[in-house]
Amino acid sequence: MIFYFTGTGNSLYVACEIAEAQGDKLYSIAALMNNNESIYHFELDDKELLGFIFPVYAWAPPKIVLEFINKLEIIVKPAADNDNKDIKLKPYIFYISTCGDEEGNTEIVIRRALAKKGLLLDSSFSIRMPNNYILGFDVDTKEIVEKKLKDAELMLKDINKAIGKRQKNIKMNIPGRLPTLKTSLINPFFNRFALNTKYFTVNDGCTGCQICEEICPLHSIKINDSGKPVWSKDCTQCLGCFHRCPVNAIQYGKKSEKKGRYHHPDIDTLERRIKEVQNNR
Repeated sequence: MIFYFTGTGNSLYVACEIAEAQGDKLYSIAALMNNNESIYHFELDDKELLGFIFPVYAWAPPKIVLEFINKLEIIVKPAADNDNKDIKLKPYIFYISTCGDEEGNTEIVIRRALAKKGLLLDSSFSIRMPNNYILGFDVDTKEIVEKKLKDAELMLKDINKAIGKRQKNIKMNIPGRLPTLKTSLINPFFNRFALNTKYFTVNDGCTGCQICEEICPLHSIKINDSGKPVWSKDCTQCLGCFHRCPVNAIQYGKKSEKKGRYHHPDIDTLERRIKEVQNNR
């Protein structure tokens, strides 16, 4: 059982690679949270996986991921071939973060969030992927994108081996410099002031394709009678609408006009694969 959150497809790619290698099911955190349940109840046996895959936002897990974990209730049952019913039941729990360069103290934040729900994190992993947060940086060059994607493919093989063997106490993380400062000080500021849509605009190049409306994880975008997107106030700052607009009609303030766009090259194929699997459940 693997829960994932994605904006521009990096974490979706990782989630699909892990789920396919491990023969496990994927669940979209955004789709679940849009049900507005007070508790998200799941059952699994003690030999199953419990994984969380997500991008890093301002050196911490996205707020929506932590809110989901806070509402998560996991009931663990003994596997059919579990002969020792007296041992405390526990699935193998891991997370994988995707980040442009570093994840800060994401491992500590996730470990504490899971512990509050009675879940003990076994191993943690971070993978560098192409950068997409254009508000503080710019997208990577074509050469860096290609290198990061190639390196990620190799790293996923090692991660899948570790998960497949249920290896514990593995910390393949990328905290970077001053992780405590970045996660403890910058991230709360980000969550307080950046999670809004007031700087999003759309120009006359918009074709009304509705892609932005379809992919918004919070369903905060609606196409008006003029065929243009309109944003409500809620936002995860995934920037999927900005990066995936096929004609680059969406901007975020004036500075974004000079910034590049990025989404995972296989995101359309990955999304179709997810829909096919869900339709067959």
